[in-house]
Amino acid sequence: MRHTTFRQAAAQARAVVGTQALRALAEGIADGRPRAALLSLRSVPGFAEAAATVVDAAGADRIPAGEAAAYLEGLAEGHALRTAEQRVSLVWSGPSSHRVPVRSTSLTLVELIEESRRELLLMTYSAKPYPPLIKALIAAAERAVTIDVVVETLQGAGSALAGAEPASAFGGIPGIRIWHWPVDKRVEHGAKTHAKLAVADSRILLVTSANFTQSGVDRNIEAGALIRGGTTPSRTVEHVRELQREGTLQRFY
Repeated sequence: MRHTTFRQAAAQARAVVGTQALRALAEGIADGRPRAALLSLRSVPGFAEAAATVVDAAGADRIPAGEAAAYLEGLAEGHALRTAEQRVSLVWSGPSSHRVPVRSTSLTLVELIEESRRELLLMTYSAKPYPPLIKALIAAAERAVTIDVVVETLQGAGSALAGAEPASAFGGIPGIRIWHWPVDKRVEHGAKTHAKLAVADSRILLVTSANFTQSGVDRNIEAGALIRGGTTPSRTVEHVRELQREGTLQRFY
């Protein structure tokens, strides 16, 4: 199949709406559904626009419905198999060991952000401006990556944190959305927002003991794991999105 426009539209659609939605579009085309019905197969944000681009490209390239459906199904299956492959590596802050080389937290975090193309989700307890991290986040915002950060607040931390609000570390990043766990939503007194993680495009997950500060990602001895592929990154994002949807996590600004 040489139809470059159609192939590019299909690849873009998968990136925007995901593998399952692309598979649904393939099934709809194979079933001979009309254009209007195809565009409403899924309620995923951006699906109607992505599906319209694919359908119109197939028509412009005069691709038979069966051939177009088969290509989309193959594309979806290929990405599903690739996503199912999971790789896990150790990530450490602090002193290095020559006999056991490991990835540094600071470098891993920045690289994860640099790899993002659609969305970033970060969670941290404490945060202070760390120039390499802020620079990477600003660059991500400039390429239209949606950035959500969940942080602890001074009120939530009680006497455990002092100084500026952790959220202020991300104040100079355009379009960033800051979330918090309101104190009145915490069933147990003294509960904290203590998770530290970063997820890029629901496919790369860093879980770490390190706060997003110079000390956390570079100086202290901190341990974590970088997970590529599999369902763990996407399930992490789904869990946080559900907490946002039900109001457990709310916008700080």
